[in-house]
Amino acid sequence: MPYRAPVSDFTFLMENVVGYGDVSATEKFSEASDDLAQAILGEAGRMCDDVLAPLNRDGDLIPAKLENGVVRTSPGFDKGYQAICEGGWISMSADPKYGGMGLPMTITTAVNDMMSGACLSLQLNPLMTQGQIEALEHHASDTLKELYLPKLMSGEWCGTMNLTEPAAGSDVGALRSKAEPNGDGTFAVSGQKIFISWGDNDFTENVCHLVLARLPDGVPGTKGISLFLVPKFIPDEDGNPGKRNSLKVVSLEHKMGLHGSPTAVMEFDGATGWLVGPEHGGMAAMFTMMNNARLGVAVQGIGTGEGAYQHALAYAQERKQGRSPIEGGTGTIFDHADVRRMLATMKSELFAARSIALACAVAIDLGNATGDKDWSARAAFLTPIAKAFGTEIGMRVSEMGVQVHGGMGFIEETGAAQYSRDVRVTAIYEGTNGIQSMDLVGRKLMDGGEAACALLDEVAAQAEAARGQHPVMTEAVWNATEALREATEWMVNQTDMNDRFAGSVPFLLAFGRVLGAHYHLKAAMAEEGDGTRTRLARFYITRLLPDHAGHLAHATAGADALYALGLDDLGA
Repeated sequence: MPYRAPVSDFTFLMENVVGYGDVSATEKFSEASDDLAQAILGEAGRMCDDVLAPLNRDGDLIPAKLENGVVRTSPGFDKGYQAICEGGWISMSADPKYGGMGLPMTITTAVNDMMSGACLSLQLNPLMTQGQIEALEHHASDTLKELYLPKLMSGEWCGTMNLTEPAAGSDVGALRSKAEPNGDGTFAVSGQKIFISWGDNDFTENVCHLVLARLPDGVPGTKGISLFLVPKFIPDEDGNPGKRNSLKVVSLEHKMGLHGSPTAVMEFDGATGWLVGPEHGGMAAMFTMMNNARLGVAVQGIGTGEGAYQHALAYAQERKQGRSPIEGGTGTIFDHADVRRMLATMKSELFAARSIALACAVAIDLGNATGDKDWSARAAFLTPIAKAFGTEIGMRVSEMGVQVHGGMGFIEETGAAQYSRDVRVTAIYEGTNGIQSMDLVGRKLMDGGEAACALLDEVAAQAEAARGQHPVMTEAVWNATEALREATEWMVNQTDMNDRFAGSVPFLLAFGRVLGAHYHLKAAMAEEGDGTRTRLARFYITRLLPDHAGHLAHATAGADALYALGLDDLGA
């Protein structure tokens, strides 16, 4: 079964669950009506089905490679990228002043989800460019904006993010890359960066690197870091690629998955760069790009999980094994209870995670459109949940897809394992899921839990509204919400941050579980009957929501028991 973009799911979610109507009702996004959104999603879905999805397998089997200093990409990726550019899918939410469409982030998020399900390795390229566009829109000089943004938005040029170094991973402040003023407004950037997604390619005219480096007077740590735009080719007077800059791809990593996406070790040797944002203000500028990318990575996980689910569902409908335990069954493994459990888990988990990601995008749009700080706070709070929960679900669903295939899932020819290998990195890059959870219980609770409790109030109110229609599911959601509220209060009251950090991951997962149940319940209410959405909600709320209790017990246990286990206990 070939991949098919789940356009109908996005339409249902936007119309009934995540409140997209509030976005299109604003003056800023008044032209992005439900009808226009549906038309855009339909067109993007066809591109994903017909152009990108057929490239996915070749990207895995015929990886990108480095030949004599030139990156050669997987077969057909050039044509796939061209289709992305021609559709305008890179610049959907970008500023129309420079060639963007100015569409809501909600639509961009949905399209990124579909492109990820079709071909994650290729989708990672425009995702990086989208993040760079947003960073430049917010922090670059007008001169840089006018030169670079139109090219990035059209896809003629693409962008990368250069943070990590061999001795500076999550601890970005330990970087050694340096930048020396050239005396003409430019800087000579030197250093080595690793794990650079799409560090180079053979189908764009230029590759524009955003590079973190330290100026001579930069203090140690993150406060002394600046951000520089360092192009592969220095633009000439007409804004076209000119002289080759002093940078190169040293090597490409041999990875567990994402073989079609070249992950480069980059060397900058006095390369000419331009300052983005103020001196020593690099982290603020880079975080603009990273926050954009974190929502994008959330739907990379979800989209890949969607591909794995569709693959597993097709196999389950074809594979005959054992006697059917039900009368009038299909005669395939789809009839078996455990296979049915896995498929129901996969589908309901994807719905929950996708709802959270789209709700985060809606909050971003409403914050941008209205200037309401409450919406911006909602978006900031949901971002780490969307990223970590979405990628955890992507991994779980993709691994479960292998299990549905049984022994054939372990055989590469079926293609089931590729989804599991490809999606694994999404829980690691753009801030590991552990870092996302620490951000959630740290920075995101610095308001005393105000944003968290406002969200929980909304969930509780929705549950009360559903009580007459779905009393059993309502009671479960309401009780889980109150348990999560108590755990949130516990977190807020912990002055020792390590007590928070010790339970941060299970706390985030519990939040994801409860929000997932909330959105499933909203879907059931919108259906007004006992149809597919209601049956799926009942499965999730009765069978998966109870996980929250175990997560919360872990979340509020504190750090003492962890540190009571020393090297003698955990060593060999």
